[in-house]
Formats: sequence, C-alpha cells, structure tokens
Amino acid sequence: MQASAYEIPTDFPESDGTLKWNKTTLVLSEISAGGHTGIGYTYADTTAAAFIRQFLAQKMVGENAMEVSSIWSRMRREARNLGTTSIVAMAISAVDCALWDLKAKILDVSLATLLGPVRECVPVYGSGGFTSYSMKQLEKQLSGWAEQGIPRVKMKVGRDPAADPGRVKAAREAIGPGVQLFVDANGAYSRKQALAMAERLAELDVSWFEEPVIADDLSGLHALCDRVPAGMEVAAGEYGYDLGYFHRMLDAQAVDVLQADVTRCSGITGFLQAAALCDAYHLPLSAHCAPAQHAHVGCAALPLKHIEYFHDHVRIERMLFDGMPELEKGAFRLDLSRPGCGLEFKHADAEKFSV
Repeated sequence: MQASAYEIPTDFPESDGTLKWNKTTLVLSEISAGGHTGIGYTYADTTAAAFIRQFLAQKMVGENAMEVSSIWSRMRREARNLGTTSIVAMAISAVDCALWDLKAKILDVSLATLLGPVRECVPVYGSGGFTSYSMKQLEKQLSGWAEQGIPRVKMKVGRDPAADPGRVKAAREAIGPGVQLFVDANGAYSRKQALAMAERLAELDVSWFEEPVIADDLSGLHALCDRVPAGMEVAAGEYGYDLGYFHRMLDAQAVDVLQADVTRCSGITGFLQAAALCDAYHLPLSAHCAPAQHAHVGCAALPLKHIEYFHDHVRIERMLFDGMPELEKGAFRLDLSRPGCGLEFKHADAEKFSV
C-alpha cells in the first residue's frame, strides 16, 4: 500500500461564510493485489497520508482484497484508541475507496456494476460562488454552469449577511428563472438570522439552504426545517465521519436532505451505510464534493438526489486524473467499459504538487 499527498493552489482565493483558503490537499491511496492497483483519495491534510503509510498499511499486508467490508471493519477496530473521526476517518475513506476500486478491477467490471446500479446517470449541481468572488465572477461562474445544461447551481453566503440578498439577487438574474438556485452558509448565521434570510431568499426562488446554522446545532436545524418557506430544503451532514453522526441528525429531524462525503465518512462502505439510513428515514441523500469519487457509488445509492460538482475539486480531478466522467444534460454518464472507478492517476503531472 502506498499513500501520497499533493497541495494544489486554487485558481483564485476562495472563501465561504466561515473560512478562507488558497490551496487544496489531495491524499491518494494506492493498493496492489493480483496484478492490479486500486486508487482512492480524500481531500484532507497531509497527515492523512502519513497515517495510511505508518498505521493502516501495517495492518493490511496479506489481507484478502476481495473482503472489503471485513478490512473496513478491521481498520476502524484497530484505530479505536486513536478515534475514528477526522483525519483517521478520511484516511480510512481513501483506503476503502481504493479497495473497492481494486476489487472491481480484479473482477474486470466497473465499480458501479460491482455495487449494483439503480440509475444510468447521476445528476449534479454546479457549486462554487465563493464569497471572495466579485459580483462579475459570481455571475459568470453560475451562468456558465447553466449554459452547460446544469439545471441547479450553488453559491456561498454568510460572510457579509447584509450583502447576501444582493449577491443572491444578482445570481438569480444571471442564471434565469429555469435553474434551481442553492445557497450554503457553512454555519455562519445564528438561528434568527438564518430564518430571516430564508424568508428573503425564498423571494428569489432559492430552493436549498445548506448549513444555515452550525451543523452541530441539531435543534436549530430542526427548527429551521419546520419554519423555512415551503419549497426550500434544509441540508447538512458533510462533516459526518460515521453512521452515528448521520443517525443523530436524522433522528433529530434536522435536515430535509442529508449530505455525506465518501472522502470523509469512511469511504464507499460508510457512504452506502448512510444511504441505507436515508432509506430507513425516507429522506434523500446528496453527495458532498469530490465528484469523480462519488460517480460510481452515486449510481448505486438508492436515495441519492445529486452530486456536488464543486469547482475546486472538478479542476483538480480533471488536472490529475484520466477518466473523469463527462457531463451530459447536467448529469454524469459513466463509461462502464472501464474497470473499477474508471480513473487513472497522472503521477507525472502531479509530481510538481507533491508534498
């Protein structure tokens, strides 16, 4: 097993309601068996790569590559005393995705075929609209996705609440009336701020309000679910590392749509568990970021609503991987003739970003 990390500068300074950043770190996991190599990745800190090399790799030599669920259980059990959230969960996520990719390659089938597809293509929504963008940049990015045929787009809000209605109004005018408009506050608002903002944004036909308050405020999210205008969905869950987190969120009736991230929630195995939980609660699931990593499992997750086509990750995945799924009418349509997840890492191109 190998793990490596790459720091890729953003194409423009980015920020949301609560954070600013100018680079993104991709951690790659590669696992070989039976003459094949499976790949998986997460967007995390470089310490995730070190954890894979120094801890997880020692536990997996000689394991049966076909027994992915068993290996997943062992990784989480072995990491018990270290905790199984945060960096540990993201490292396990990268390894689990690599194991599923490897198993599909050994069987010479696509990952979607191995998992059992329930749909032929996976809807996406364009995501970016950072608070660091000028109004012109915001309008150009969101209208560009609409022109590509993506029927739903998302922008960031929350850094300057007084300016948010004007920015959202400009976004609505740029994309026109036929495209769904989503907003993401990244937990920047208080409860009453969020409720007041929801009422104003409903006038601009905003249909998705992500993390209107901090995701750990389950009672606040529940109150907003009950009180935001009809036609607006409250979403959260991207910081979930395990099934317990998702269960608490759904049990509290804190969201209309649960989000899960295959690069954080302990991989494809964890993502499918979240999907099963959504099925039990009769709620839809949306995949957070890392679009290429979600494409195949998205075909197999029954309650999946859509995948986040996140600007920064789309740029990185196109830059560093061959086989990135192509968009067709606002959805990923997969090439099922390619074994595994269909991706090949471009080591030579990535070398300049290696850390």
